[in-house]
Amino acid sequence: MRALKIAATGMSAQQLRVETISNNLANMSTTGYNARRAEFSDLHYQQVSRPGTVNAADGTVLPTGVQLGLGVRPAAVSVHLSQGALSQTGGDLDIAIDGRGYLEITLPSGQSAYTRDGALKRSADGLIVTSDGFPVVPEVTIPSDTRSISINAEGEVYGYFDDAVEASLLGQFTLASFSNAKGLEAVGNNLFLETEASGAPLVNAPGEEGVGTLRQGYLEDSSVDAVREITELIEAQRGYELNAKIISAADQMLGATTQVR
Repeated sequence: MRALKIAATGMSAQQLRVETISNNLANMSTTGYNARRAEFSDLHYQQVSRPGTVNAADGTVLPTGVQLGLGVRPAAVSVHLSQGALSQTGGDLDIAIDGRGYLEITLPSGQSAYTRDGALKRSADGLIVTSDGFPVVPEVTIPSDTRSISINAEGEVYGYFDDAVEASLLGQFTLASFSNAKGLEAVGNNLFLETEASGAPLVNAPGEEGVGTLRQGYLEDSSVDAVREITELIEAQRGYELNAKIISAADQMLGATTQVR
């Protein structure tokens, strides 16, 4: 009985949907997190009678035919790219990206990674790094005698010193954009890696070529909508229950068949 296997694929699909929703809700407070959505497609069809098959000697053809579906499969878990609200923190190294783009960082392996988490820190050597200690590209070093720093919308980092009236330019942040940002590979720690699907990064100064600008003293909140996630969780739960009932009904039908004498 095909119903057993079809319903089993439906239960697996709804389970994946619940797991995706669970991950979204778990990251409600993650800086710069974008919600994920599970997407599905139907499986192959068994062609009992193909549409257009000749059905009579006079050339009459079947207008629709008989095509039996075999269930559902996961097609993708895509990222819903939408900017979260900007929350004011007042931190001099907290920067939010207002618009498109990612900060580029260098991993210990030398590979480049990308993030929208602007909760930056200062290393013992004065280098601006992420919360995990990875340096931001291009590297910007803050001298030890710097009284305060200022980061403008174009990503320019200025330092103020006790022995100088005017601020000194210490460096400038850049932002990377991708033709298909949904194709980036998420590796955890708010980091993404370039893939063939995402395309090569296009690096520009903030505010140029369609990338966003920077806002010092702010961080980007998660874009997860808790009400929407709970609603979808209820739908997924009901879908799982319905598929389970189909399995129960198919089992009863098989049981009735085996009892026929």
